[in-house]
Amino acid sequence: MELELRHLKTVRTIAEAGSLTRAATALGLAQPALSAQLRRIERTLGGELFERGRHGVRATALGELVLERARLVLPAVSELQQEAVRFARARAGRKAQRLRLGSTHGPLLGALVDLLAAAAPDAQVTTHASWSERELAALLAEGRLDFAVAGACGNATPPDAEHLVWQEFAVDPVFVMLPEAHPLARAPEVELAELADEEWACVPGDGCFADCFTAACARAGFSPGRMYETDIASCAHLVQVGRAVGLCRATFPTTPGIATRPLAGTPLRWRHLLGWHPATQRAETAATVLAQARSAHTDAAARSESYADWLAGGGHRTTGPGLPL
Repeated sequence: MELELRHLKTVRTIAEAGSLTRAATALGLAQPALSAQLRRIERTLGGELFERGRHGVRATALGELVLERARLVLPAVSELQQEAVRFARARAGRKAQRLRLGSTHGPLLGALVDLLAAAAPDAQVTTHASWSERELAALLAEGRLDFAVAGACGNATPPDAEHLVWQEFAVDPVFVMLPEAHPLARAPEVELAELADEEWACVPGDGCFADCFTAACARAGFSPGRMYETDIASCAHLVQVGRAVGLCRATFPTTPGIATRPLAGTPLRWRHLLGWHPATQRAETAATVLAQARSAHTDAAARSESYADWLAGGGHRTTGPGLPL
């Protein structure tokens, strides 16, 4: 048997743990398996590395020699590996543009990735989905994301607005998702007060949307019932089986078993925002991604039958910053 780096790591772990039992736990091995491995290492090196006693193990003179070399070799190899990875990534970065996108809106993120892939075939696009706008803002600030698609209700300030750039690229009404068998499923629009006795489903968030919804219900004369906060697929299921009615953005795609309807008077609206850190993004790159985000939203709206019906009935979509719904 030839000596390998993993053998040196095993010897170091045994020395640091002070016993085969603790070392086996640290290495995720059974103690007999670790003992057998140690015996093979000792045969390869020509002698015992540890003295066994009632209170654990202690390195022999040969063990101390091996440990001294291991403490030099293992960090050097780890540093070499890290440098090699950094070098390879730097060369790859020079060959192809990389875009790291985050979003709280899965369908819109997918449409944006598709458009960016078509516009820049050589670009490497990776994504990160999160329900938390604050998490996305933190990743932008730390340089771990290049752009983030997030949102805010009403006129709420997006997170970390003093350090990040947030550009509004569309404003949508908030719709309600109803089971197809619901008495209001075929109504052109739904009064919020007509849903006073319902339970609700919504994707969680750390903005003020929950407070805005509660305030809208209060203006309609009721307090909302139980709210299920879960992922969008689970929200859709709860609506399909009649457990709850859901709140969704108007771009929610047409889904079997669900009717999406506008709320009369548009008591809630959702602003779509693209965020980036001004110190890490070039103006022309930000302008390109912003334009593609607007196109992604336009495409998503076109695929939503209920949104198209709402627009045909006199609703107004905005696609510019600061424009009222």
